[in-house]
Amino acid sequence: MAPQPPLLGVTMGDPAGIGSELIIKSYPRLAGKANLVVLGDFEVLQAAVDDCNSDLGVNPTASLEEAAFVDGVVDVLDFDNVETLARGEPRTEYGAAAVEYLEAGTDLALEGRIDALVTAPVDGESLARAGSKHTYQMDLLADRTDIDEYTMLLLQGQLAVSHVTVHEPLKTAVDRVTKQSVLQTIRLTEDGLRTLGINDPSIAVAGLNPHAGADGLGTEEQTAIQPAVSAARQAGIDAFGPYAPDELFNRGTYGAYDGLVAMYHDQGHIPIYLNGMIENPGAVSGVNMTIGLPIIRTGTIQGTCFEIAGRGIARPDSLIEAMRTAAKAVPAGS
Repeated sequence: MAPQPPLLGVTMGDPAGIGSELIIKSYPRLAGKANLVVLGDFEVLQAAVDDCNSDLGVNPTASLEEAAFVDGVVDVLDFDNVETLARGEPRTEYGAAAVEYLEAGTDLALEGRIDALVTAPVDGESLARAGSKHTYQMDLLADRTDIDEYTMLLLQGQLAVSHVTVHEPLKTAVDRVTKQSVLQTIRLTEDGLRTLGINDPSIAVAGLNPHAGADGLGTEEQTAIQPAVSAARQAGIDAFGPYAPDELFNRGTYGAYDGLVAMYHDQGHIPIYLNGMIENPGAVSGVNMTIGLPIIRTGTIQGTCFEIAGRGIARPDSLIEAMRTAAKAVPAGS
């Protein structure tokens, strides 16, 4: 008997954004690689079919067991929680709906009823209006799974970039670069890369300061980053650095290391987005993976793109990659 493809739960994201459109456009590209169940609203997804001039069918279900997995038909676990659809508008109703999809998807993954969770974009303002204490999906999922040690791993081409700090003002991010935080990120990165099938990954760590603190341009490399790299190596991790970021990301683009560790948000994000634009002009490509969770979670690196929502022109490259990455990360035989 042939092995069953992994089952991905895909959250629809903010109903007013491009998430439903991305799902409709991505579905045909997933054929044979995974089964898919959307966690969302049937009518919103059906509207996306019309927006995209797609010939896909949409099958609303009340439970996972009702999913048909028929070619040309997208199964949606219908929460029926969007009363009116106004594309491009942040609303309390939409934030509450997005949270409901995320929490249900996380619970299904924890219960082993889906193999991985893939997330379409949400809107932070809508989440805040709905009373969520988290405006980023990564933090909401960590809270739901009761995890404290986690971070973001961005994937694009040969680049795999994790972050010591993510959604922090630069002024406070610098203070959070400690031996403990850097070492924790290196360990999470190794685990995340192993999940993606890379055994004994090589991991290079960026400096925080210009030229990695050479010639007195900073002290964090000596007091925090280098000690963390040394501790990682003593623990058997193939870690290197700290290296000057410009040199490191240039070499990483060509696959010199399996994974790179950035110190702060933009240091890690800019190479990912730039590399994606060079490789695939006009598209947003790359995957946002949360490492450290007890579930597999990937998502797009796009936002809700309210300004183009409902026009049928959003590019699905990032969500396609996120789905494929999630399927790849599911252990064989799960």
